[in-house]
Formats: sequence, structure tokens, C-alpha cells
Amino acid sequence: MESIEGRVALVTGGGRGIGQAIALALARAGAHVAVAARTLPEIEAVAAQVAALSRRTFFLALDLTDRAQVAAAPAAVARAIGPIDILVNNAGIHASGPVHALADEAWDAVLAVNLTGPMLLARACLPHMYDRRLGRVVNVASVAARVGLKNGAAYAASKHGLLGFTRSLALEGARRGVTANAICPGWTETQMMDEAIAAVVSATGRSADEARAAMLRSNPLGRASLPEEVADVAVLLAGSPGITGQAYQVDGGEFMA
Repeated sequence: MESIEGRVALVTGGGRGIGQAIALALARAGAHVAVAARTLPEIEAVAAQVAALSRRTFFLALDLTDRAQVAAAPAAVARAIGPIDILVNNAGIHASGPVHALADEAWDAVLAVNLTGPMLLARACLPHMYDRRLGRVVNVASVAARVGLKNGAAYAASKHGLLGFTRSLALEGARRGVTANAICPGWTETQMMDEAIAAVVSATGRSADEARAAMLRSNPLGRASLPEEVADVAVLLAGSPGITGQAYQVDGGEFMA
């Protein structure tokens, strides 16, 4: 594993949860970190935490559905803290409901943020990475990249697509110094899990504790993962020149494949 001391990372969805944990873990490992998301107060706070670790930092409002913003992001980061060496595509959204009732707008929004956005941002970063023959792309997918989700077709489709994109990019970048890997978390202690629990409570009348227990019943560890546990894998992949095209599950052993 190589040191990432002094390298520049961009983390999308970096204002909370897994993105925040990855941004801080990369900074602790020596990287300078730009933090992007749609919510400015959150990414400003995370950038302040990165700065407290004596790393260069930058925060930028970024809507992954705005192609002009995405195309301009690498240059903005380069001007502020340096060209991007490590790209972490973490931002994601979800939509619930059966396929027969899935609205066009929900499908389009999930695919735009979870799949098209990472492709556009990676595409914008690749010329510099290829020129330097150094780049690490880490896509935060989900165990839903490997299995179907009842009432979650848009999310599962987007994450399956993200895994396929990751593997294709890994093949293209293998001889050009660029690796691409995916992390596939299971249930993780994040706002998304809180929202899922609330949806179960609303739909079934169960208590929040009952809903949580049902969601984690098949997990061998009997608990959700922590964002910091996902971040540990991101740091590994950011520093490894020999791992590419892989999907690392952080799910307590729930899906063994």
C-alpha cells in the first residue's frame, strides 16, 4: 500500500454519513480533501474538520444532475488545493415503491445521481489522472449492486450499473496508472438507514426498534456497519496501486459471494 500523503481527494456526498467519514479518514491518512454536496452548511463543517487536521481543504456546492457544475468541478478543486488524484463518488439518493407504481421522475432522479453523476465526474477527472499516470476512483455502491431490492428497483438498478461502470473503468485504466473499485455497504448507521426505518414504521405500524430488528435479522453481526468501517476500505483502495475492478462488501457478512 502506498502513502497518500499530499495527494488530493474529492469526496461527493461528503457532508454527512459515509462521505463525511471517508473525507476525514483520507485527511487523517495524509490527503488534502475537497468536500462536495448540495448542502453547504454540512460540507463547510466537514471542511473545517479537515482543516483542523492540518490538511488543505475546499468545499463546493455540487449538484450531480447539473452537467455544467460537474464538468467544472475538477478545475475548481485544482485551483483551490491541487489536481484530483483520488475521486470518491459517494453521493446517492433512493426512491421506494413497487415498479408498477414507480414514477418516471423518481427513476430518472435516482439514475442521474447514482450512476450518471459518477460517470460524468470520473470522465472529467480522467484526463489529469491519465496524464500523471496516477488516479484512484472509489465508487460507493451498495449490497444492492449484487442483489435485487423489493420496492427498490431504481436504487438497485443504479448500483448494479455503478458496479459495471467501475469494472469497465478498471479495465480501461489498468495500463494507465488508474484504478477503479467499488465499496458495497450493507445497512450502515446513516441518515439513509434512519429514513428507511421511518418508512417501515409508517408502512407497518411497527416501532422503530422493531423495524430496525427486522432489517438486521439476517446480519451475522446483528448490527449495522459504521460509516468509519466503510471509510477504512476507502483509504485502503486510495492507497493501493494493485487492487482494481473489485467490489468490497462492508455488510457484516450478510451477503457472502
